Amino acid sequence: MTTTDYLSISRDVQQALDAGAPVVALESTIITHGMPFPQNLAMANNVEAVIRRHGAVPATIAIMDGKFCVGLAVADLERLAQTGGKAAKASRRDVSALLVKREIAGTTVATTMQIAAMAGIPVFATGGIGGGHRGAETTFDISADLEELGRTPVAVVCAGAKSILDIAKTLEVLESHGVPVLGYGTDDFPAFWARRSGFPVDHRFDDVADIAAVIAHQIALGMGGVLVANPIPVADELDPAAIEARIAQAIAGAEAEGVSRKALTPFLLKRIFELTDGKSLVANIALVENNARVAAEIAVALAARAA
Repeated sequence: MTTTDYLSISRDVQQALDAGAPVVALESTIITHGMPFPQNLAMANNVEAVIRRHGAVPATIAIMDGKFCVGLAVADLERLAQTGGKAAKASRRDVSALLVKREIAGTTVATTMQIAAMAGIPVFATGGIGGGHRGAETTFDISADLEELGRTPVAVVCAGAKSILDIAKTLEVLESHGVPVLGYGTDDFPAFWARRSGFPVDHRFDDVADIAAVIAHQIALGMGGVLVANPIPVADELDPAAIEARIAQAIAGAEAEGVSRKALTPFLLKRIFELTDGKSLVANIALVENNARVAAEIAVALAARAA
């Protein structure tokens, strides 16, 4: 079998790919593990609508019925959203087992990148990437997203790394894997709910056409992925000091309950939602939609270069 034997690509996504039209991949763990039903379904539909409004075709990716599904029908998107946290969370190590077991799974950033590359989609929008967790120097808890960015030719548009992580260590690992970190309209790497982390990006660009050119060169040279850091809109940013205090509370709670590994991020996000009276979720949705818009604009510029 070849990798294409595992792909189930929707008609509209396949038509766009065949025509060289812009397509934006979307991950699905934000649907299964990022928020409850029906908010997750509304968010997924809104994000796809944002991409369409800005001239690209959305391709939400998930593992369903023994296939890599690229572009979900309305019924499948609803089934995924309703399954929610009961779905598996698919990172690279889980993929083969989940295909054999024919389980429903939300795809992480790393796995979405893999599947997007198999399908020929070079641009992917998400909320925030995974990275090195706080205390990773002793726990070695470092997301597979970072290594995937170093080897898979897909550009990931995000609002930086989730604030629950150790951003300095995350950027060090990205540098070790040779991943260019581009700031869209920013010199400072964003911290998910906050626009600034205090750490610089590698290169700043203010025009999506320039970012598309970097992505085109990176892919042509076979040099792996690109990380595009797009800060949360000013109106939606949470107070950095306040959110940091809530993160510290959530991390202390996780340590007290012995939560670790793949269960840690969902636990922390849920606890921060509770501690912020839901404000973190509102900000999360706003930044995902903003990333979808920018990813669509980059995809349109990239398609124009190839035309």
